[in-house]
Amino acid sequence: MKEIYSEVIQFRGTHYDFGFMEGEKLIDSLTVKNREIQWKVRKPRFTVNVEEARLAITKFAPGVWDELLGLQDGLKWPIERVLMEFGGYRLDYVRSGCSILTGDHYLMRNYDYHPKTYEGRYTIFQPTDKGYAIIGPSQRVTGRMDGMNEKGLALGYNFMHRKDPGIGFICCMIGRLILESCGSVLEAVSMLKEIPHRHSFSYIVYDRSGETYVVETSPRGIEVRQSTACTNHFELMKHENRNHLVDSIRRLDIIKEHQGNIIDANQAFRLLNDTDKGLFSDLYSSWAGTIHTTAYFPREMKAWIALGGDRQPIQFDFAKWLAGQDFEIDRIIGEIDTDIPFVHMDEHADWFRK
Repeated sequence: MKEIYSEVIQFRGTHYDFGFMEGEKLIDSLTVKNREIQWKVRKPRFTVNVEEARLAITKFAPGVWDELLGLQDGLKWPIERVLMEFGGYRLDYVRSGCSILTGDHYLMRNYDYHPKTYEGRYTIFQPTDKGYAIIGPSQRVTGRMDGMNEKGLALGYNFMHRKDPGIGFICCMIGRLILESCGSVLEAVSMLKEIPHRHSFSYIVYDRSGETYVVETSPRGIEVRQSTACTNHFELMKHENRNHLVDSIRRLDIIKEHQGNIIDANQAFRLLNDTDKGLFSDLYSSWAGTIHTTAYFPREMKAWIALGGDRQPIQFDFAKWLAGQDFEIDRIIGEIDTDIPFVHMDEHADWFRK
């Protein structure tokens, strides 16, 4: 077993100042050093058009562009490099797993991915200039892999495939844009129809109304349905599915089999997080191992997270934080059954080694 951590990052202020702070923290970090080495193998197949990226981002969440400018100044990097690392536009995203279920006023999610991509940052940001406050783990610094905003909108996404990519945003930046700018599931669905998508994902949105929408997206089309469970295949756009769906269907069947017997959020969390229930995955080398389990409660305005399996969640009262009460915890600690290095805490988290 390998002990891992996520740093708890709390910030109230402008987007630019938030980005500047993040840049200063990142400049000498293992995350940046490891990413520099990773780029030597995963060379980008395109150049970033700064003005195209600026227009795309500011159309949906202008504050995020200010955050990128703050990152540029904090890191002392050219804006092209900032966009390549953290812009979330026209970048590539590799395969992953993930399972999501919603129930009696909660959205829960297993985030299944590769340790060498996991940044270990749990962010709580309350902007004073524009956009909504958000709690949740970050991906590529500016993106959000799941989360909840101050309006009680919760979101997670599930990978489908990355064949035939389009000109658009990758999943974690889409997650950020939605949480930054949308106050309800209906607003989120509307924006997901408008946002250009680079790859194919399902976005699951849930709010205080208790309604859950699954938005199936690809560069070629978007379909919307209502469901309380989602894994890694489309139900409507079946022509977009991958050929190998056995594990995705297996996990969806497990969720549906147990949902009717779940009496509270604790039971739902145990279904996802316990290693003997069939949803938690140890396939880390295959880009599909469960790194964290999260839960969001829009009516209570609380968030849970656990790193690794068979763990009790760390609980955050987002409502109290929004009222000015900081969290005392500065790190979330967990254990993962792997020896693969993590990009934020281990040297040699590159693609030259296992």
